[in-house]
Amino acid sequence: MRHLLSTQDLSADAATELLDEAERFEQALAGREVRKLPTLRGRTVMTVFYENSTRTRVSFEVAGKWMSADVINVSASSSSVGKGESLRDTAKTLRAAGADALIVRHPASGAAHQIAAWTTEADGSGPAVINAGDGTHEHPTQALLDALTLRQRLGGLAGRRIALVGDVLHSRVARSNAHLLATLGAEVVLVAPPTLLPVGVEQWPVTVSGDLDAELAAVDAVMMLRVQAERMNGGFFPSSREYSVRFGLNERRLALLDDKAVVLHPGPMLRGMEIGFSVADAPQATVLDQVRNGVHVRMAVLFRLLVGTEQTGDSL
Repeated sequence: MRHLLSTQDLSADAATELLDEAERFEQALAGREVRKLPTLRGRTVMTVFYENSTRTRVSFEVAGKWMSADVINVSASSSSVGKGESLRDTAKTLRAAGADALIVRHPASGAAHQIAAWTTEADGSGPAVINAGDGTHEHPTQALLDALTLRQRLGGLAGRRIALVGDVLHSRVARSNAHLLATLGAEVVLVAPPTLLPVGVEQWPVTVSGDLDAELAAVDAVMMLRVQAERMNGGFFPSSREYSVRFGLNERRLALLDDKAVVLHPGPMLRGMEIGFSVADAPQATVLDQVRNGVHVRMAVLFRLLVGTEQTGDSL
């Protein structure tokens, strides 16, 4: 692996190896009074976020620090971007400053791919680029942590039926999960109003439904997607109340799920709209498990990109 830009770049074997690696990091840290490994000592990891974030940014920072990397946070609001510096110049500046890895979140789809192209030399040298969310395109580490959470709760992904519910149109999480879960052998169904489905969804490895109640009894897991109002410039549904009535996961709908089914949400949650207040804290909900797994998954990704596979045993 040179970069991690899209889940579509991952084979089933490569994705499984990353999930296995994440669990090894979890085991290596378990019971340690000081959660610190020497794995990335001397490496410099920079997070470059042009959009607000809590979970992704914090978990990447924790992952880097737990592996002894030097972690530097760069935000658009406090950088030369505010003076008009281009994305290309910012990326090249950070490369020249010594970045071994650039973790990028940007509102434009394809931004991470561009940065990887701009910072990679003809001989292949340059920082590893990790896509931490680009516009409405992809968010591969979120899909990996979701897959790890599902694997832990369900015992495996092959043959499982997973529903992704809500604002698919604007969701990079939905795109990444749809492709990764299908690659790992799961059956994915998108449940959304027609106005919140993207053009070309028929090319995705999924089935599509507009009836949440009809799908719940047959799924092993349901992932509620955040309604991304900040990306909407029109009326995609009549009201938040109607959206909640038709596509919100409330207590009545929770009861339709199998007893062993699980509920996921990538966060931040709009309680009372996408997901009921009590449902978000129900035993079936895995929201905090996703956050914990996010640190270990991002440790695994940084390790694979910056160190490789040959030193796994020695590094842990």
